[in-house]
Amino acid sequence: MTQKVAVLGTGKIGEALLSGMIRAGWSPADLLVTARRPERAEELRARYGVEAVSNAEAAKAADTLILAAKPQDMAALLDELAPHVAADRLVISAAAGIPTAFFEERLVEGLAVVRVMPNTPVLVDEGMSVISAGSHATEAHLVRTEEIFKPVGKTLRVPEKNQDAATALSGSGPAYFYYLVEAMTDAGILLGLPRAQAHDLIVQSAIGAAVMLRDSGEHPVKLREAVTSPAGTTISAIRELENHGVRAALIAALEAARDRSRELASGDG
Repeated sequence: MTQKVAVLGTGKIGEALLSGMIRAGWSPADLLVTARRPERAEELRARYGVEAVSNAEAAKAADTLILAAKPQDMAALLDELAPHVAADRLVISAAAGIPTAFFEERLVEGLAVVRVMPNTPVLVDEGMSVISAGSHATEAHLVRTEEIFKPVGKTLRVPEKNQDAATALSGSGPAYFYYLVEAMTDAGILLGLPRAQAHDLIVQSAIGAAVMLRDSGEHPVKLREAVTSPAGTTISAIRELENHGVRAALIAALEAARDRSRELASGDG
């Protein structure tokens, strides 16, 4: 039997999921969207051929509800959905920092909830989506969630207790790489290169390094050592990174991100 999926709060991440599902073979007739602004709903309908409905209508009609609203809007959305969500539905939350218990307490008893932390590269089909099961989610619910998120990147299952660590690593992770590219670009300018050339050199180096990490199966230390010749340029640079505590700073930064994720999950905004 064909099942309907609704994306509620179809912003950038929600649209990326919608687009990925259609490319993966989902029929637009089986997909519903909601949006706060009528013009946004009409834009999605025209672009993808999906039906734009109200949140209540989506809750009544869809077998799977993907909640892609902002975390601060989630409580109000659940109040709106609660009278209409049946116990046999699957609710997938893509809201950062909100535990599955938050949804289970506000919706019908026994409802299957799956928590997902995607990161922004889902917009280019290279995302990392970390998946955790709620109290009532089964293997079938997890598989269905993976079917939705795999078209926009990789998926990884973790216990929900590890979601804060995953948020620190992959949810926030792209920002760390952008920060590094920004710093390296400034260094390239200091060394005499035009900004555009410095940017191109760094971005392509980053892409190549990432593909080698993904495809070679080698440990990053081994890949780094292959670039690091005795008394050469690379080891001189790495010595300075170590002297300035870059490794320790990265560890401390990720711990701070994890701790902030815990604070948000506990309601300490």
